[in-house]
Amino acid sequence: MSQQDNGPALFKPFPIRGLTLKNRIVVSPMCMYSSTDGFANAFHVQHVGSRVVGGCGLFFIEATAVTPEGRISPNDMGLWSDEHIDMLKFITDFAHNQNSHIGIQLSHAGRKGSTYRLWESHGRGAVSNEEGGWDVLGPSPVAYDERHKTPKELTIEEIEELIQKWVDAAKRAVKAGFDVIEIHGAHGYLLHSYYSPKSNFRTDEYGGSFENRIRLILEIAKGIRSVIPEEMPLFTRLSAVDYVEDGWKIEDTVKLSKALKEVGVDLIDCSSGGNVSVRYSPYAHYQVPYAEQVKREAMVPSGAVGMIVDPIKANEVIEKEQADLVFIGRESLREPYWPYKAAKELNYHLAVPPQYSRGFLN
Repeated sequence: MSQQDNGPALFKPFPIRGLTLKNRIVVSPMCMYSSTDGFANAFHVQHVGSRVVGGCGLFFIEATAVTPEGRISPNDMGLWSDEHIDMLKFITDFAHNQNSHIGIQLSHAGRKGSTYRLWESHGRGAVSNEEGGWDVLGPSPVAYDERHKTPKELTIEEIEELIQKWVDAAKRAVKAGFDVIEIHGAHGYLLHSYYSPKSNFRTDEYGGSFENRIRLILEIAKGIRSVIPEEMPLFTRLSAVDYVEDGWKIEDTVKLSKALKEVGVDLIDCSSGGNVSVRYSPYAHYQVPYAEQVKREAMVPSGAVGMIVDPIKANEVIEKEQADLVFIGRESLREPYWPYKAAKELNYHLAVPPQYSRGFLN
């Protein structure tokens, strides 16, 4: 019996479509706000490189805008042009050379776009058009809060054009060599703002009823699935709840997850919040119950994310079948080699790149 057969659940391979991840550890997509005109650069090479050699089963490139107006900040990564492909291909080639898999999260910020970077003095305030910002878009002309711009309501024709932009970006992601695509449908960005009743006040086929509000994300998922290889997994990140009484609920997420599965989505990455400006108190593994409920009730593989830092507890998430993958976010910024730390605590031998092996002799 191999080490993987009787080893910790966290280090068991995970087959999904035509891909088999070597373990259940995923580095979550995290914005670096370090691009110019959407291009990856030397910073991204080292950021990705230091984590793919760190032993994860899958690394996700940050939220990558499908249009210039889809960026959160002027410094977001983009894939709206063929010119963006070459540098991303350089990065994916390196990941594959290190026996790792790499995915990309495609995104549109919607009404939460045109903001400053997190560490800049203005915080999440809006960047004016005169300073390099842009007009933002949404389902309805309602701002996220007083610090964000009021969005322009998309017309039906503009929605159709935008769906094609997602599809075109997915084609580029395939050319760039990515193994997985994730649709960013969470955190109050464009797709979340469409499916949540707290931000979508339309009265046409993209608003009103549950079926109408989820129409956009389903059409995008269906469009992407139709142009990517059959063996390529397609993930979607959802915000499981809005944290307000009359907002989006976990029961809605289960229903949407079932619908996404029907159009070819293979895994739901379960996050929460971000569409309503409301305070809530996160704690370790606070979103795991959402992943568990989606996995159990929608009967679709799920990913757990959010303050997962302890290897023993992360292993329990997989062992207890609460989720199929664990997404490590900010802990990976602190600990790029977190998988090796986890392997040591779980008494598992995780292969180290030969260039680094002398650092792991004891």
